[in-house]
Amino acid sequence: MKHNKHLLGLLLIVLIGLAACSQAPINKKKLQKPLTLNISAEPSVLNPILSTDSASSKVIDLVFSGLLRVSTNLELIPDLAQSYTINSEGTIYTFNLHKNAYWHDGKPVTAEDVKFTFERILDPKTNTVRRSNYIINGKEVQFKVINSHCIQAILPQPFAPFLTHMTMGILPKHLLSNQDINTALFNRNPIGSGPFVFQEWHSAQFIRLKRNENYYGKRPKLGSLLLKIIPDQNTALISLEKAEIDQSGISGKDYARYKDHPEFSIHRYEDLVYTYMGFNLKHQFFKDSQIRKAIAMAINKDAIVNGVLKGFGTTAHLPASPVSWAFPETLKKNPYPYNPEKSRQLLKAAGFRKNKQGILQKNGQPFEFTLITNKGNKDREKVAQLIQQFLKSVDIKVEIRLMEWSSFIKIVNAAKDPKDFDAVILGWSLGLDPDGHSLWHSSQYPKGFNFVAYNNAKVDKALQKGRLTMNTQHRKTIYKQVYHEIAKDLPYIFLYYPESLTGIQDRVKGLSPAGPAGLMNPIENVYLQP
Repeated sequence: MKHNKHLLGLLLIVLIGLAACSQAPINKKKLQKPLTLNISAEPSVLNPILSTDSASSKVIDLVFSGLLRVSTNLELIPDLAQSYTINSEGTIYTFNLHKNAYWHDGKPVTAEDVKFTFERILDPKTNTVRRSNYIINGKEVQFKVINSHCIQAILPQPFAPFLTHMTMGILPKHLLSNQDINTALFNRNPIGSGPFVFQEWHSAQFIRLKRNENYYGKRPKLGSLLLKIIPDQNTALISLEKAEIDQSGISGKDYARYKDHPEFSIHRYEDLVYTYMGFNLKHQFFKDSQIRKAIAMAINKDAIVNGVLKGFGTTAHLPASPVSWAFPETLKKNPYPYNPEKSRQLLKAAGFRKNKQGILQKNGQPFEFTLITNKGNKDREKVAQLIQQFLKSVDIKVEIRLMEWSSFIKIVNAAKDPKDFDAVILGWSLGLDPDGHSLWHSSQYPKGFNFVAYNNAKVDKALQKGRLTMNTQHRKTIYKQVYHEIAKDLPYIFLYYPESLTGIQDRVKGLSPAGPAGLMNPIENVYLQP
């Protein structure tokens, strides 16, 4: 899972390649102009094991390859691993690597690189939030090199989400073995084995990639990519209108205006995402679940979906997407529906009374807090303003602070306790597997995605059980329990599931069907019409 600029967040959105095949001649006219995309924010780091945000991941997924990747149909398929086998006990995974896979500097990709990558993740000195993905019941997964192009992952016991974690981008041992991986210059000048080669990064402007001519898979049809950094949604949309970029997100308010545009089309689809307001549970007021419930009942989610998203989305109250196979249909009812009068009653019962300024206070402390979100995301800015008004109606004062993405990420990712925020509006992009250990397990605070400091022993136990249960239906029952507990506790106020609206220039061809796997999946099929 990862933070997402428009929907924060920790699973990877993987841009996928195809298996190795014969190379068709490339029309040079199609290579003259780069495909220009908006990645919406300044990446934090171009290293797959260190990245926590979607802007970084959008670049990483083009430059690096994992052993496996996600297909258009949301299935895990071989990537750097040409094939793999699993023993009957489900504890030994054997991966056979492509023998014609090379790093962008010309060195061969070997099993030693794979072993190095996962051992660096497991190294406590590495600043990664992914370590728990390779630790099962307190025991580390062991990686054993069989030969230069074969490696085994030896698990202490069966682990349901293991293959989803094999999409992790592999690192070149020969470039990083003697480096401090947290501060290496490599993190800004990456060398991978993926379909595109990193060329240059101009901060706050763009990142340029070129086609990997020695790619082991299907050679990309595009000669180059220009990844522009345009945080402001309105600016990006103007750039799309002017054909300065080939892709941009479209807000619900702009859909009617642009749905019949002569030069670009809007693609609509449901995604594995949700947007939320998260509480710092170390805050003196927010540590009380009754106060969180009062705030939830003061917020009209329907008004947010209709007013901000213009109906392109649905209200949420669970930490799961309706697109997920684990989504519990029987928990669709919101346990804390909009009811400002009930909200006032809960706040009064918690000991709050109005002060002379008309603001609630308790023990002389006024109920006021700062709500932070990322600058440029107009939908989130409007949601923050609506929440400010809803809470004002129950006499809670909210100050809104809009932040540049890099500064924002530093606050929520800071490995400190307590963290320097009151509440945030963010979103998560979710993975194929419903395992929510990295988001909700108490061990993932403060160094992890559980930056709100959620701690529930029942949830911890169920999350661990969900990872070790192999039967899909049994896992579905377990995650239903997890979602029920979290929805009851309200560490977040789950706001909505937004419908993805993406404008793409009509000259961009080779797109995949609209869906959670992305429109340019695999990127190797995409080209520009001359």
